[in-house]
Amino acid sequence: METTVLKKRIFLSSPHMSGNEMKYIEEAFQTNWITSMGANVDAFEAEIANLVGLKEAVAVSSGTAAIHLALELLNVSKGDKVFCSSLTFVASANPILYQGAEPVFIDSEPETWNMSPLALERAFCDAIQLGELPKAVIIVNLYGQPAKMDELIAICNHYQVPIIEDAAESLGASYKGKASGTFGELGIYSFNGNKIITSSGGGMLVSNNKELLKKARFLATQAKDDAPHYQHSVVGYNYRMSNILAGIGRGQLEYLTHRVETRRFIFKRYFDELSHLPGLSFMPELTNTRSNRWLTSFTLNENVANTSVNNLISSLADENIESRPVWKPLHSQPLFQNSRYYPHKLEESVSDQLFKTGICLPSGSNLTDEEQTRVIDVIQNLFQ
Repeated sequence: METTVLKKRIFLSSPHMSGNEMKYIEEAFQTNWITSMGANVDAFEAEIANLVGLKEAVAVSSGTAAIHLALELLNVSKGDKVFCSSLTFVASANPILYQGAEPVFIDSEPETWNMSPLALERAFCDAIQLGELPKAVIIVNLYGQPAKMDELIAICNHYQVPIIEDAAESLGASYKGKASGTFGELGIYSFNGNKIITSSGGGMLVSNNKELLKKARFLATQAKDDAPHYQHSVVGYNYRMSNILAGIGRGQLEYLTHRVETRRFIFKRYFDELSHLPGLSFMPELTNTRSNRWLTSFTLNENVANTSVNNLISSLADENIESRPVWKPLHSQPLFQNSRYYPHKLEESVSDQLFKTGICLPSGSNLTDEEQTRVIDVIQNLFQ
């Protein structure tokens, strides 16, 4: 009886340790600072703020927590509207529901796959007529590619609505030479296990508004009043990052530049080997931006390619290779079935089309040449 030898699993984006993480973890243990305070937390915040060129940062338990705090800081409450990118992970929008507010979803545009200025302007025009301007706009930078920030900022400034920049996937990317995550009133990063750097779990809230971030620290630490006893006047959250996880993040951050270069190299090799295949188009990089290429993604025109997205994903899975469709747009999720949605153009929903045709390939900075060759071979063989 024949036995099938299972090939080594190739993951989409797995954690990649630098080797220096243990130095900071050991310091935490030696000083007995293993809770949500300590030298690593303070240093990690300062290092992130310095890296992206902002005045301050607050380390929290997740990128989702950072978005939740951002909404709280902007006084988003029950019944308020919040405009949000539709083509993103649900964590971008769940905090809107935490606040009892209502998300209004904005489509993507083709050049970045991110929020469409056309759709955003149309949403604002309707909001003016309805007398319900949003309290905030959450702009997501998908797969490490910055959105069209100049156009989006101009629209939001015109209506005097603050931006929360969801840069969970785009740490290390830039827009016109400025760090991704630094364009809004508040920005957020994620250090989840699959991100370009990880603290195993965690996030960061960043801003030039020191007063807002002072309040963020207060809210993230159970909102303890300044008193000799435990006193609480407002609702708080247990959202602070631990000193141990911050140590992991510090060890990772030292290698961020290398991680970005590696992922961009991985993208380039995929592009060089596969872009000539009929019907295959890679996620673009907008002029004057620099994506961190967190995930290499492309679309497949099944009519031209003579193969399907499902067939490609299935063929990769047969070789024990993880791949995934592009995010399912939030406006099409059962959770948000009653939410308003503004497509890029009246008869063109870009995010829906990207979901139908988009694929994400293994892109981790620890992906070996041999592993990438396996991925490329499977795809090339499908087109023969």
